[in-house]
Amino acid sequence: MANAFFSDLLSTISERGRTLLRRGEPSVARQDASELLELCKALLSGRGEASGTAMARDVLDRYHDLDAAGRLTFFETLARDFGPDREKLSQAIESWRSQPNDSDASDLHFASEPQRQELIRRLNRAPGGTSDLVAMRADLLSLMKGNKDLAALDRDVVHLLSSWFNRGFLVLRRIDWSTPANILEQIIRYEAVHEIRDWNDLRRRIDPVDRRCYAFFHPQLNDEPLIFVEVALTETIPTAIAPLLAAERQLVPVERARTAVFYSISNTQKGLGGISFGSFLIKQVVEELRRELPKLDTFVTLSPVPGFMQWLKQAADVPVSDEERTLLENLDKPDWFEDAELAAQLRAVLEPLAAHYFLRARTSKGRLIDSVARFHIGNGARLEKIDWLGDLSPKGLRESAGIMVNYLYRLEDIEKNHEAYANQGEIAASSAVKKLLKTEGRRLLDMRLS
Repeated sequence: MANAFFSDLLSTISERGRTLLRRGEPSVARQDASELLELCKALLSGRGEASGTAMARDVLDRYHDLDAAGRLTFFETLARDFGPDREKLSQAIESWRSQPNDSDASDLHFASEPQRQELIRRLNRAPGGTSDLVAMRADLLSLMKGNKDLAALDRDVVHLLSSWFNRGFLVLRRIDWSTPANILEQIIRYEAVHEIRDWNDLRRRIDPVDRRCYAFFHPQLNDEPLIFVEVALTETIPTAIAPLLAAERQLVPVERARTAVFYSISNTQKGLGGISFGSFLIKQVVEELRRELPKLDTFVTLSPVPGFMQWLKQAADVPVSDEERTLLENLDKPDWFEDAELAAQLRAVLEPLAAHYFLRARTSKGRLIDSVARFHIGNGARLEKIDWLGDLSPKGLRESAGIMVNYLYRLEDIEKNHEAYANQGEIAASSAVKKLLKTEGRRLLDMRLS
């Protein structure tokens, strides 16, 4: 009720402001980037609340009418011409140099802020402004490819969005069959890990007693989930995705469930890319599940390995012999896993390579190659198990030769694992995974001696 009241109030203020603005401007529609930028300057210089709110809404509406070239011009001009006020910044620098004190430091801080940050704040005052700015960031990300000049603008946008979408503003909601249809449609549309084929498939994932789905929402995007996680309640840690998603499967009575499996995490807002909610989501869902089902004692993922095959085919430092490389060519056959003998030969090579991929292989910047691994390891999870032929879907075979992994979230170890990874780059892994790496080491030694 409170949100609706303030939203209506903002809309009223905005509409009255629009009435004031219309009295002083020609009726010709303005869809040109240069005129839009002039309107941005007027928004920055204005002080009236009603006219400012209306002007902000007008800027966002006119931005929406720009084509791709106009939007690029708009972003380039914001990056180039809406930086800090150089004269004020120079004065603040001189004051700080002549007699440094806390007051001068504060002046220097505010003088160094780009004008585009204040512009974005004022745009956010418009009714629906937050949602429009998130969509605008999505456009910016698309146009940034190959255009480094927009990086400073993106940093400023991310700085503000990170504040507006911090954990304190997010609301956790359970998604079930009683959730409004418009939200359920978004769950179907944005599922990024395991496609939801239809409404019946969705119901199988959120309605049974052994299934859960949770999402984070923001007050300004009330009917738009930001990120959601699908959970299966099981008796033991699963090693394959197909049994969890099967249409005809045996339900697990909740009193027998001991394991919560996070098998899919999906973001819905491209414009919030790089602003992490996932770690907060998993940790809060764990707390929710523990309150509801105290007998749950294991919290684990069943995760894809999206970068494995690309690394295997393209990296220069993959530790394989020529003979093994020839064997790996069989992965291009669509049904290679149906040949038991061939699958066994490939397993002997691929499992140690997967251990190497997680524990030894790195990007040129020294980061873990796999994005999913970076997420879970960075959140303090432990690499628990490498699951052979865990995902036989076309996508799973294409991206990871069917391999999946379990990341274990042991609450008492999360902080320690996170700190070890963040400070020393250490990967928390089970003895079973480390043993695979030792097998690889012995195999490489045999190759050198032969």
